[in-house]
Amino acid sequence: MRFHHFRHTHATILLSQNIHPKVVSERLGHSTVRITLDIYSHVLPNIQEEAARKFDEALENAAQETDREA
Repeated sequence: MRFHHFRHTHATILLSQNIHPKVVSERLGHSTVRITLDIYSHVLPNIQEEAARKFDEALENAAQETDREA
């Protein structure tokens, strides 16, 4: 295996474990997080779905808090 394969595996595993892309970018030594995301965006196919789910959860929690305060 070449060094590049280990590097790619490292980045892929971190991103698939929801490690922030900025952290992965810094570990890889990329000058910008955009480079990391351009190369490894295929690892994050459900990012929009996850963002929508988390927003829904946060909105629901806020509504429950409001109901408890009323």
